[in-house]
Amino acid sequence: MHDAAEVRDFLTTRRARLTPREAGLPFAGGQRRVPGLRREEVAMLAGVSVDYYTRLERGSLGGASDAVLDALARALRLDEAEREHLHDLARLANASPTARTRAPRSAKPSVRASLQRVIDAMPAVPAMIRNERRDLLALNTVAARLYTPVLANEANRSNLARFCFLDPASRAFFSNWSTSAGDLVASLRKSAAADPDDRGLTDLIGELTARSDAFAQFWAAHRVRFHQNGAKRIRHPEVGELRLDYESMPLPADPTLSLVVYTPSDDATADALALLASLAATERAASGAAAEPSAASSTGVEASRGADRADEA
Repeated sequence: MHDAAEVRDFLTTRRARLTPREAGLPFAGGQRRVPGLRREEVAMLAGVSVDYYTRLERGSLGGASDAVLDALARALRLDEAEREHLHDLARLANASPTARTRAPRSAKPSVRASLQRVIDAMPAVPAMIRNERRDLLALNTVAARLYTPVLANEANRSNLARFCFLDPASRAFFSNWSTSAGDLVASLRKSAAADPDDRGLTDLIGELTARSDAFAQFWAAHRVRFHQNGAKRIRHPEVGELRLDYESMPLPADPTLSLVVYTPSDDATADALALLASLAATERAASGAAAEPSAASSTGVEASRGADRADEA
């Protein structure tokens, strides 16, 4: 993912959003030719020469020390996710030619049966395994029911980003679509810099940029964020408005995968989740799936396997 344009755009957008007053600099007023801070102001705040900062902003992060990067992060008031993103960009710039030319990863990782059993053991709350591309690789019964609008459309290929930007149903599903979409893009950008060898993620970003003007606009903002915890509001077609809290935990044995668990933030949502679980159980029993405990909960896995086969074709 690293190139000079990526570094330049990230640093210039961070510089443009920060005013002299916010940076603690004296400002006499009057017209300024550039939004936000000037290059010389960032250089002064970071304790480097203007020429050196100019080279950094043009994309020459190779050789920049951690101390310089941290000083730059402080000068630009970067948050934790942005600071880590800057270090990721520098790490890629400093990578050896051998590391840069290693074979990129394209296939989706398989989900171990023990992980499926872990999420199945939480029948009262939605739980799933996803990768950094936001592919839904494995879901328990209530999570599969929660994400029915995503899984029902084969064009989404069990991917939340495709659903969000290419499926009109997402506008009704996400109660605050703009916030959800912006956060999703910001976390994809963070993932792309952290793992440039994920060809599937690079291809997904290219596809969404070409097919969705909204995605392209969010991508151009160069926001980055962690996807570790937060709140989500969903308008489900069967049970209505849901207010959920989520925790996303990377799996130590599978570093490209995360376990995501949703919990209700109010009593109404708890009741709605219980109804979703009941509806899913009734449907499984009616279809004779009760004899195969993993059949319903593996909806996302089977869908992603189909996508893998399409990728490999």
